Amino acid sequence: MGTMIFFGAIAAFLFWVITAFNRLIALKGQVQNGWKQIDVQLKRRHDLVPNLVDTVKGALQFERETLEAVIGARTRAVGATGVHQVGQAEGELTQAIGRLFAVAEAYPDLKSLAGVQQLQEELASTENRIAFARQHYNDVATTYNVTQQQFPTALVAGLAKASIVELWEITDPGERDVPKVDISLR
Repeated sequence: MGTMIFFGAIAAFLFWVITAFNRLIALKGQVQNGWKQIDVQLKRRHDLVPNLVDTVKGALQFERETLEAVIGARTRAVGATGVHQVGQAEGELTQAIGRLFAVAEAYPDLKSLAGVQQLQEELASTENRIAFARQHYNDVATTYNVTQQQFPTALVAGLAKASIVELWEITDPGERDVPKVDISLR
């Protein structure tokens, strides 16, 4: 009877180790998938930027600095690696695109170009997709980080080669600013 209890306890322990190990591996896979989803949306964004620049280039000859800032920010964003570096580079690209849109708003002829409007809409849609992908990544990464630190799963984390992953954070203080909305009827 005592040996049955002993073997039962060993079997239960092994079952728990296998379950905890598999959960960590599954979460690690979800984190990797979440990052790849961000990567897919960022690539879409990176592909749209040159089209936007080409579309407005002719109309904004004298806004060369703005166009160069967008191109430079895109180049840095494409070459960035790691959550922190990508987050920082993408923040710079977001600011540069925002400046380009602000300049474009000042030129009614440019605003009325169908290509510019379509690209603005596609970029806005892509920004929403990126935001959703970032949220998903952070949710899964947080679950993964917390799970591997909780007892008793922490005992198995080394076996699963689990390590803390970075969360996507706002690196540009300007992104934290509350937008100013003026709904007055002037």
